[in-house]
Amino acid sequence: MNSFVISWLLAILLTVSIVFGLIYLSYWIPKRFGKKKLGIWISRILIAILLIYILATVFKDQLFFKSDAKEKLKEHNIELSDDFKLNSTNSSFLDTYLSFELTISPKDKERLKTKILSNKNYQANAGDMFDIRLGIPRYSETDTIFEAYHQDNWSYLIQYYKPNKQGYTPIWDMISISKTEDKLTYVRIID
Repeated sequence: MNSFVISWLLAILLTVSIVFGLIYLSYWIPKRFGKKKLGIWISRILIAILLIYILATVFKDQLFFKSDAKEKLKEHNIELSDDFKLNSTNSSFLDTYLSFELTISPKDKERLKTKILSNKNYQANAGDMFDIRLGIPRYSETDTIFEAYHQDNWSYLIQYYKPNKQGYTPIWDMISISKTEDKLTYVRIID
């Protein structure tokens, strides 16, 4: 077996052992002092917290709502005035990736298209494979943000890149509005 897989399995086994050891100790220690009911309550509370954490992690995509989408878009000064439909959500286990797709109104689509095309950072000659991250330092000691507004054959796009200090991962967001459908796609990658 690969040493990477073995190290991950050992880390998982160690974590599970520690968690269940703490739950057992939360029961056993009060029981040794004659407080068995207290030990039962403490261990039940810890088990409930563990189950809530596991369920929230497993069902994180199902717990992403319209209000969360609005909040993510608001970070880029995008507000949808009409109602919209949340079509899909996808995120990674360690929150390094998030994407969602919305069906928006034609009015909101037109407003966002105009916002992109008239922005001072609009790049008319950006190619179909334009990536704002190319040529920009991965880390920065100052609070720096890079934005690019452009279009390709399929979408109107906003790209946002924020390099962080050494030791912190940069943030790259891309918002695309389809040219043929009333769809908005948001992608955040923290790498």
